[in-house]
Parts: sequence; C-alpha cells; structure tokens
Amino acid sequence: MFFQQIFEDKLAQYAYLIGCQATGEAIVIDPMRDIARYEKLAADNKLKIVAAADTHIHADYLTGLREFAEKGVKAIASDEGGNDWRYEWLLDSDYDHMLLKDGDTFKIGNIEFKAVHSPGHTPEHLSYLVTDGATTDQPMGILSGDFVFVGDVGRPDLLETAAGQKGVMESSAKVMYESLKIFNDLPEYLQLWPGHGAGSACGKALGAVPESTVGYEQRFNQSIRAAITEDDFVDFILSGQPEPPLYFARMKRDNRQGPPVLGHLPTPGRLTVQAIIGQVRISNAVILDTRDKESFMAKHIHGSLLSPLNKQFNTVAGSYIREDEKIFLIVDEDRLEEAVTDLIRIGLDNIEAYATPQDLEAFEDAGGELFRTDTIKFSDVDDKLKNKEAYLLDVRKLSEYEEGAHPDSLNIAHTRLLDRMDEVPTDKPVLVSCKSGARSAVAAALLERAEFVVKYVDDHVEPWLKKHGWDQVSSS
Repeated sequence: MFFQQIFEDKLAQYAYLIGCQATGEAIVIDPMRDIARYEKLAADNKLKIVAAADTHIHADYLTGLREFAEKGVKAIASDEGGNDWRYEWLLDSDYDHMLLKDGDTFKIGNIEFKAVHSPGHTPEHLSYLVTDGATTDQPMGILSGDFVFVGDVGRPDLLETAAGQKGVMESSAKVMYESLKIFNDLPEYLQLWPGHGAGSACGKALGAVPESTVGYEQRFNQSIRAAITEDDFVDFILSGQPEPPLYFARMKRDNRQGPPVLGHLPTPGRLTVQAIIGQVRISNAVILDTRDKESFMAKHIHGSLLSPLNKQFNTVAGSYIREDEKIFLIVDEDRLEEAVTDLIRIGLDNIEAYATPQDLEAFEDAGGELFRTDTIKFSDVDDKLKNKEAYLLDVRKLSEYEEGAHPDSLNIAHTRLLDRMDEVPTDKPVLVSCKSGARSAVAAALLERAEFVVKYVDDHVEPWLKKHGWDQVSSS
C-alpha cells in the first residue's frame, strides 16, 4: 500500500494520497482545489487517481472534489447529516460519484475504506477506517478528518459562529460527545491520520505532530479527557474557541453548493503601479500588499490592504476581501504563484494583475505619492488615552482580551473586523493594538482603507498590561 500525507502549511491542512500498488489505483482524501500537485505525486509513484473523497463540507478551504469530478474521477462524499448538509452539486449530477452512509464501504484496488459517521464538528462528517486487504481483513488506521486531531477534537461551534445557524452550538457539542463514545470503542492500535495540525482554526489546541494512534488520543487528548460527563465536555470544548475567519461561512456555502470549476491557476499580468491605481479607482477592487508590516507602514499605496505572505495570509485575505472584489497584488515576482494559489484555495479567484515592491520604488522615484501609517508604542497610548485624544481598539481574540486588557478599550477580533467596522468610533483617531503588532498591522490597514484615522501600535501588549495591573482577569 502506498501512503503519503500531504501538508499545506498556511492552512495547517493534511490531505492523503493512498494507493494500491498491485493495481496502480489511488485515492485522494480531502484534496484542495489545486489538484495538479496530487496528480504529479501519483504519477511520480506510478499511480493513477481514480477517486477522491471528502470527510466533510469544509469551512477553511475549497474542496478539490469537483476539480477531480470534472476529469472523470469518482467523487466520494457523505450522505449523512440531513438535507441541509448534503453535497448539493453531486445530487442528480452526471458526475461519477458515490454518497456514503455510516458503515458503507468501497475499495481502491485491494484497499478497503469504511465510512464511520462522526458528527459534531459538522452533521455530515465521516471518518474512514482503512484496511490493507493484501495483508489483513482488519483496519490499520482511521482518517479522522476534523473529528479527532492530535491533542484536540473538531470545533462544534462553527455551525453557529461561522455558518450562522443560531442556537446550535451547544447541541453540536453534545453530538460530538456522543461521537467520542464511538471513538473510544475503537481499537487502540489504530493509527490516527487527522485533517489538520497546529495552526488550524478548526480547533483550539491542535498538536504539531502529524499523526498519532487512537489509543494515545484516548488517553492523552485533552478534549477527550474532558468528556467525563456531557456537561463537562460541553463547557470545555466551547470555552476559548477563537473567532472564526469571516470567509468560513462562504467556504461552507460553496463546498455544499459546488465550488466554481477552476481548471487551472489564474495568470495575472504585471502592471505599473499607476495603472493599478487607475483600475482600482474605476472598479470594485482592492490592492493586496503582501510585504512585511514594516515595509508597508513605511510606504504603501493609499487604501491598500496588508496581508504578509506568511502563515496568516489566507486568514487575513479571506477575512478582508469580498468574493466579488477584483484583486491587484503587490508581491515579489518569485512568490506570485504562491500568492495566487493561496487565494484560489479560499475562493478568491478574481486576481487581475500585480506589481512588485520594486515597482513601488520606481513609482515613488518618478514622483508618485505613497503613504505612511502613523506608528506608536504603548507609552504613547497612555498619554493619548489620558487626554482623551483617541480610542483604543484591541484586535486580539476575545479569550485573550478577557485575560487582561485596558478597561476602556474596544475588542473586535481582527478576523471579524470587516463586518463590525460600524462599531468603531469615527470622531477621534483609532489606536489599533494586539499582542505583538502582527494582527493590529493588518487591521490598521483595513481601517485606513475605510477612511478611519489610524495609529498603529507596533508593540507588545503584555508588559504594558502588567505595568498597569491589567494582566489579571477582573473578579468583578
């Protein structure tokens, strides 16, 4: 049996290519939309992908299932969860497909896959027990998707906090509690292959180790250990969950209704900075600057969004750009394809053109105007707040904010700011802060684009909170 875990760093996502070397057939589990890399990996190992399967309707990226289906590859998905959580684009379609219920099996060559309905994170979620039929009739491992991770379990709050289904958070947590009873009955020796690792927004405490065993997680997974009683588990799993990125709701919708067929990566052309500014003025468009925050704050095109091309790129871009907006990139030439790939993975396909940081320099040298964001430290914040010259916006997660914050600050997580900007006062400058300056930098750029007067706090908050005695949760 061929087995390869495929890791995507920015989304902390694991896909799996599993193949039967006797027949040369293979399947991809939880593919992303840019499927060429799976095809290459299969071809390099003398395998042909004949099927692709999802564990569930994903919230953090667009599935590659439809891209494979367009090529005649069998699409395999869940038929659990009720009418609201079906793969609508597969129903009554001409695609070669298979919809699975709990206990259903299928084979890829000599390898058998058995669907295990494991709801809680989502109602339709399936895990897959994997048996290498060439050697045994017993499973060797479980592809757990977003059901059980290394060190955590899938968030049961996303149907409410991301997908907008009011009042289902607690009931979903109770469903997850029941699913974990099934997990705890699985053989301890099974390998566990999760859908995400550390850094994913689909859990709150995922481990960085790429795989585990069922027995290890039964013993040491903190979320499973919290499931002594239903009430204990519900309280534990729902507390401290970070605010989900805004684009999660759109991913749920598109993965259920059917992602647009991509076919190939967009290939934006290079434009001058002046041409990009002109295009943005006459169209529904954004400039997305991928440089580091220091370079951006020093000089940038007025109204640009900032999203450094690091692990948070997808989260920020997905939370700050509307799906109908055209995108003009400021990006290094050698990282253009990386940025485009990251954007299409979250359904931001309207990438019109790009310019490089060198083009920005040339634009300025030729007399073009670039803008600077006022940057301050927390020592300056004290004076401005004391004199009532400004407001303080803290863009950390609510769970961080509740552990210590300025008593007069406003808290809006940076991933939710686009939809909550009407809560930010406009009659005074806004001082934008977070823990270290990374999240506040992108939030400051978003507010500047909306014509707020902004001062970016490029500083670490914890020493400042400790100095003032605000680093402890209030007992009142």
